[in-house]
Amino acid sequence: MKIPRAVQALVESFEKLPGIGPRTSQRLTYYLLHVPQSELDLFGRSLINLKKNTVLCSICRNVSESDPCNLCSDSSRDSKIIIVVEQPLDVVAIERMGKYNGLYHVLHGAISPLENIGPDEIYIEDLSKRLTNGGPVKEVIIATNPTMEGEATAMYLNKKLKTQNPKPKVSRLGMGIPRGADLEYADDVTLIQAIEGRREM
Repeated sequence: MKIPRAVQALVESFEKLPGIGPRTSQRLTYYLLHVPQSELDLFGRSLINLKKNTVLCSICRNVSESDPCNLCSDSSRDSKIIIVVEQPLDVVAIERMGKYNGLYHVLHGAISPLENIGPDEIYIEDLSKRLTNGGPVKEVIIATNPTMEGEATAMYLNKKLKTQNPKPKVSRLGMGIPRGADLEYADDVTLIQAIEGRREM
């Protein structure tokens, strides 16, 4: 059976997304065929504007509508504590619990030699410059995911931060987060325990 080109093109586009296989992409595509055109137009505009209407904050590298982002420009936040996370979704997860009032630094990935991702491919150097050129930072909390890549990144960061002048206290999230899990899927209680149970590296 010959599948219409428009359908096949969308199926192939969905397949490129993480965690979406051929069957799921087909289901999504055929579902969208039954959605009213007005909703599809809105969906299409949202996709088109996704990158046009967002920027990376020049300070923390989080995704934002403005530069600096609303978190970095909020004077009520504690600028002496920075949590380092892998992805912008991790910021969303930590903010959702409403218990952390410091700042963030988003790496946009983790060190992964198997995928040819080294320290230069993620925003580690930006963190280093930020600590050197910004105001005094008392503590850096490393909140990379408890995976092999996350642990490798945490060890690299710890070693690098020990050479900073002045040297901040470096801590790691407590193990309320199970090994191999991603922060974005953790519930609020687990995240609170992880932050409160952080340990010095």
